[in-house]
Amino acid sequence: MFLFQFDKIEQKLPKNVSTFDHLRAQTVSHSVVAKATRIARSRVGIEAKLVIAREAAKLVTDGESIFLDASTTVYYLAQQLSQYHRLRVLTNGIEVARLMAGDPTNTVVLMGGIINPEGSSVSGNLGEQVIRDLHVQKAFVSCSGFSLERGMTDVHLAEAPLKNRAIASAREVFALVDSSKMGKEDLTPFATIDQITHLYTDFGISETWVMQLKNVSVPFTVCHVRQELVSNDP
Repeated sequence: MFLFQFDKIEQKLPKNVSTFDHLRAQTVSHSVVAKATRIARSRVGIEAKLVIAREAAKLVTDGESIFLDASTTVYYLAQQLSQYHRLRVLTNGIEVARLMAGDPTNTVVLMGGIINPEGSSVSGNLGEQVIRDLHVQKAFVSCSGFSLERGMTDVHLAEAPLKNRAIASAREVFALVDSSKMGKEDLTPFATIDQITHLYTDFGISETWVMQLKNVSVPFTVCHVRQELVSNDP
């Protein structure tokens, strides 16, 4: 059992600051840092993420059931789906859910669980239980790292098991991975390359990575600003 020793904390605090004020300030500080990190990530490679999102949106048709994760790339994808209707959407992304619910013809399920510190996603056992009982036609997921050895990895430990469940419940899995993630490995894996139906990346991908993806037979599409595509579909 973990015991929090308030008396030791109080000894280090100024006389005019209570223990609970100090703890509350620490909690707020951690939340602000987490939110700032998410905002910073959303600003990195916006153009690359947008071209991926536009191309991936072409995979969706009216009336389909889809899983959308809470990543910034998938949020951009959700913005591109306004032309489609009667979608059945399962997501752990709060902003994604709000956006998709703007179309009254859609059925949007925001998975239950614990709201993460930055307030943009939900994770935990409750969400995993929801996915276990449902089936989706297509899952759209992104990651913070991608390698041939570990597949798709995520910095958020709590979200990885949920994504893994979503992938297991999907008929097709589409990986939206901008080129800055190639060759990086983060804390926890949630999808192997064998589970990916098709990978979408951007114009910044190196020739070395193009060859590596071809060598392991991962179907992929390189998306360009003018929608000129390079694909290795078999």
